[in-house]
Amino acid sequence: MNEIKAALDRLETVLYRHAPLAVAVSGGVDSMTLAHVAARNVDVVMVHAVSPAVPTAATRRVRAHAAHAGWTLLETDAGEFADEQYLNNPINRCYFCKNNLYARIAGLTERNIASGANLDDLQDFRPGLIAADEHRVIHPLVEAGIDKKTLRAIAAHLGLNDLSDLPAQPCLASRVETGIAISADDMTFVDAMEVALHKMAPYLTTLRCRILKRGVVIEIDSLNDPALPAIRTYTAAACAKDGRHFAGVLPYRRGAAFVPPPG
Repeated sequence: MNEIKAALDRLETVLYRHAPLAVAVSGGVDSMTLAHVAARNVDVVMVHAVSPAVPTAATRRVRAHAAHAGWTLLETDAGEFADEQYLNNPINRCYFCKNNLYARIAGLTERNIASGANLDDLQDFRPGLIAADEHRVIHPLVEAGIDKKTLRAIAAHLGLNDLSDLPAQPCLASRVETGIAISADDMTFVDAMEVALHKMAPYLTTLRCRILKRGVVIEIDSLNDPALPAIRTYTAAACAKDGRHFAGVLPYRRGAAFVPPPG
């Protein structure tokens, strides 16, 4: 508990230093927990991008928390679907997404823009962090030395029980294999599939609908799951109805749609 209190103290100090703030909230545990801490301590508005690549569940979550906590919430179209470089889905697609997002937020407010990036994110391939640097976005969790595990503990400490154990919530475009053009139709299909399959097996901690060159692939925690036959049947029917090829169900593999450059 002392470690959590110390982490919160560090984070609050960072927030005071940079306020007033505009926190970019995606609906995931990182940015949402940051938003709650900021709202309890400093002058802040939350900004949520609504686009075909944002899961509908994430937007509902942001709106619900904003209403319950009394946040000032601004919703905006980040504009990435008007950017051909983003739509081409290169390996650094996230750069173009974040570049559009932060430019749009900067057009809405003169406040310092804060992201939910944490220490662990610095160890991954995150082109969006380059865009953040270019737009002078701050990362309070990084400055406060907070990693994902500590962040989840903070969420639990604050009574944010729906956030503390929330699985990773990457954007829907991350489900599309590198090099396949991003389309709103694919995003709608992926979102609808994941919502439907989660209803069939709500206990699954991880479920992904991937759009790969070989077809639609569903990834779940384990192929020993009792819901596997129903998932296969439902997905095959949905793909046939939408004119897509169903390529099967596989164990979840983080970043399976990302194709790194050769060498």
